[in-house]
Amino acid sequence: MVRTAERVESLIDEDPDMREALQTLLDRADDGRVSWGDVNDDLTSGQWGRLIERGVLEKTDDGGCVVTDPDDVAAVVGGATAASLTDGGTATAAGGSTEGSTDTDDGDSSWSKYDKFAALGAVSLFAGYSVSSVRNAIAQVLDVGLGPLEASLPFYAVILVLALFTGLYSTILQDNLMDTSKMAEYQEQLQEIQEREKRAKERDDEEALDRIQEEKMDAMGDNLGMFKEQFRPMVWIMLFTIPVFLWMYWMILVHPEQLGSITLPLVGERSWTEGLLGPIQAWIVWYFLCSMGFTQVIRKTFNIQTSPTSS
Repeated sequence: MVRTAERVESLIDEDPDMREALQTLLDRADDGRVSWGDVNDDLTSGQWGRLIERGVLEKTDDGGCVVTDPDDVAAVVGGATAASLTDGGTATAAGGSTEGSTDTDDGDSSWSKYDKFAALGAVSLFAGYSVSSVRNAIAQVLDVGLGPLEASLPFYAVILVLALFTGLYSTILQDNLMDTSKMAEYQEQLQEIQEREKRAKERDDEEALDRIQEEKMDAMGDNLGMFKEQFRPMVWIMLFTIPVFLWMYWMILVHPEQLGSITLPLVGERSWTEGLLGPIQAWIVWYFLCSMGFTQVIRKTFNIQTSPTSS
């Protein structure tokens, strides 16, 4: 895999003698398997340890080791760059046309047609905030189901219930639609490039810096892929949340007299439309406080991870 090639390239950048050590390792490996006794006459214990530490060698149960992705290791030792390897492990000739690893990842991050329809629907719903006819139409449809809830509970409790509902499905959507392992992969790749760049600057290695700069340009595609992974569940969340938000907004505008007021910690009693944080009205502040609180409880309760984690 490309990450193995990057590790090998990093080892050679740090210590040019590692190229010869790796070639010896490949020559003496039997179907990828090798032991310290096979190479201890040509490799130092430090080189052997670094190969294990960086994941180029993986320990086996019988006390030996196996070379990780030997084809990619051989390609880099032979002069190819990590950027010239695809996820399938095929290298192009050094100096020839290259294809960054981001090309294969980008396809995995592509949105389906349903994701695109959801994005279009979410953007269209934003019109409800400024166009009263759109807002009224959406709110009146939701009022069929939410009206009885509002009639039986005080409005602050209605917002509490809606915040619980939106927090629950938002967390579920993020858990199912966001590939946190892929996002972690993007971040690890960028961090590794930055570390290699720092070491190359310390060595004043212009050739390595030029190569790393090319990889950084390729990694910009990874950043786009990570953004798409993060934003994909957001369009679905907005598609369901905006109508609920429009219904609350409609209730505040159309039926303010029947909603009363709310007593909040530190600030006391306030009307629903009164600004608390600058122009942000009390009902919005109350909704977001409830939503954030419930979301954290739901994530902890069901052990749902929505931030990047290593696979």
